Amino acid sequence: MPANFEVISKTPCQLGEGPLWDHDSGRLFWLDSYDPHLYCLDSEGSIQQHELPAMVGSLAVIDDSRVLLALQTGLHEYHLGKHELTLIHDPEPNQPETRMNDGKVDRAGNFVFGSMGVTERTVGLGSLYRYRPSGEFETLRDDIIVSNGPAFSPSGDTFYFTDGRRRILAYDYDANGPLTNERVFFDTNKIGSASDGCTVDAAGNLWTALIGTGEIACIDPEGVLKVRLEMPIPLPSSVNFGGSTLSTLYVTSISNSGNRTDNHPLSGHLFALHNVGEMGLKEPRFGTLTSL
Repeated sequence: MPANFEVISKTPCQLGEGPLWDHDSGRLFWLDSYDPHLYCLDSEGSIQQHELPAMVGSLAVIDDSRVLLALQTGLHEYHLGKHELTLIHDPEPNQPETRMNDGKVDRAGNFVFGSMGVTERTVGLGSLYRYRPSGEFETLRDDIIVSNGPAFSPSGDTFYFTDGRRRILAYDYDANGPLTNERVFFDTNKIGSASDGCTVDAAGNLWTALIGTGEIACIDPEGVLKVRLEMPIPLPSSVNFGGSTLSTLYVTSISNSGNRTDNHPLSGHLFALHNVGEMGLKEPRFGTLTSL
């Protein structure tokens, strides 16, 4: 089914990633990982861009002035108004062969994010981390080729993740404990694609970018494929619900990731998909407990 889309960005990214709607401020954030920039579309329709000093994988909103940024050089706090970047912690120091990638705030306000190999995509060089508002860092798992798609069920007790092996995993999730009960939630290899960024809607369906087929997939909580939306570009990268009613699905895309390139004139742009039939969930800010 072709997607009903609108192009939101003014200029394309090389490696668009991390769309994040901050409901409290009515702002939409996204990233260019390869040409490292943070973009912000404000409530008045103006787009600000912030140049970053290293490859960036994901972000989380702290408050109206500050965000967390997972850079190749570690986790940082960035002040949007002052353009000040402060290192919090580098979990992989002196490892130029890895960089940080996708991340998401859990329902308890912790930031869960992972790393990946910069060029090596056959062995698991990456790890998955959890950063608490108290300042505590934890390693949740390792042996990750590419950390992608972290998402949480509406109740927060199921964690979805893809480790670069063409499968979406599910875990029982406790914000104060380890990941348990690993299982394959959906095998994307059977539909000819890897899964990239993910989000969960209010009904508990998982939405993911199928980077191998140029589609967005919706998978129900039982792991059954419900919908495949055809994008106008071949390399969608991540998804997030937003807008005033949380009914718009925002999608980033890739024109040049370093190992994938595409010359479609719309590749690298940020898209808004309308009339997808579901509503999203308000993404929690870092340090904020979310109750449903």
